Amino acid sequence: MNKRFIWRAIAVALSFTLLASACGDDGDDITATPTTTEATDDATTTTAAATTTTEGDDPVVTVQGGGILQTVIDRGTLNCGVSGAAVAFSETQPDGSTTGFDADYCRAIAAAVLGDSTAVAFVALTAAERFTAVQTGDVDVLIRNTTATQSRDTDVGMDFGPTTYYDGQQIMARESAGFDSASQVADLDGAVVCTNAGTTTEKNISDAADAAGITITLTTFEDYDIVMDNFVSGACDAVTTDGSGLVGRKAKQETAGENWVIFPATPISKEPLGPTYGQNDSEWADVVNWTVFATIIADEKGITSANAADMAATPPDAEVGRLLGGEGEIQSVMGLSADAFLNVIAQVGNYDEIYTRNLGPVGLTREGSANAGWLDGGLLYAPPAR
Repeated sequence: MNKRFIWRAIAVALSFTLLASACGDDGDDITATPTTTEATDDATTTTAAATTTTEGDDPVVTVQGGGILQTVIDRGTLNCGVSGAAVAFSETQPDGSTTGFDADYCRAIAAAVLGDSTAVAFVALTAAERFTAVQTGDVDVLIRNTTATQSRDTDVGMDFGPTTYYDGQQIMARESAGFDSASQVADLDGAVVCTNAGTTTEKNISDAADAAGITITLTTFEDYDIVMDNFVSGACDAVTTDGSGLVGRKAKQETAGENWVIFPATPISKEPLGPTYGQNDSEWADVVNWTVFATIIADEKGITSANAADMAATPPDAEVGRLLGGEGEIQSVMGLSADAFLNVIAQVGNYDEIYTRNLGPVGLTREGSANAGWLDGGLLYAPPAR
């Protein structure tokens, strides 16, 4: 590689770093407007530096540090945004701890970056608060049952990691009110339907009602606990959110003597859920994304929290060796320790362990769903670790 190329690459790298900083640091210039509903507990009702490293004999120009990764390392704690009220995904317990599928992915990132899955500060956020918290840096990553959409990825200014849970919006109502699992959106004509304000959910149900040619009264609340309180009291004829959320609420809150039914069988929307973070920090994006991918690859390869150390010591194949920090590992190139993903699997588990531990108890199973691995007919798939 000649000197002219080296210095040109350095100049480009520095220019990109400055541009990324200009785009990402000023939260006042990038404001999230995910909702037109005032953020209160009242209901809103509507009708329908460049450095040079060496690889072999040629210098390689890279840009190091200065982003969220270095901030988290210096702080020694990951600030992770969650719901705190999403059954089986992130629930704040009476003792102040946070449990759930999303919470465990926060722990996985902490294990990858800091070597300690407990080095997490969970920040409970409402739907209206979540994007602003990312933009202002109040949280390093948001793992809060958040759907990736075109406008959020562009206009609102978020970047999205891999999908950790493939979901879809459904509706829940009482069997005693004439609904069953075969019911359709059209059967809601004249009903009061409640959901979260400032979400894709309220837009989807409005679009679905229009498409079905029916009229509904849509009542929204910022807090889904309040949505459910109104459903339990009878103020709402039906509630709607991601199907996984309805399954969790039914398992936890169904009133004795009642049968709450979830419909339609085919969801009315696609809701790919996964980590969300601020734009233009590719170093941090790589860390978050590959932490998720590591749990999926580990699941495919049969690497579990129980056998991860043994697998690292005697890898069954080259990919497992690389993933767990052995010969050819590339975690160190990402700014992590070589054994970063070994820490993830040993301390938190592979994808199936995280899923089964948290979602299994409320009746959510992978078999036959989009969340099965690609070898089992599902959509879960990770690029190779090489």
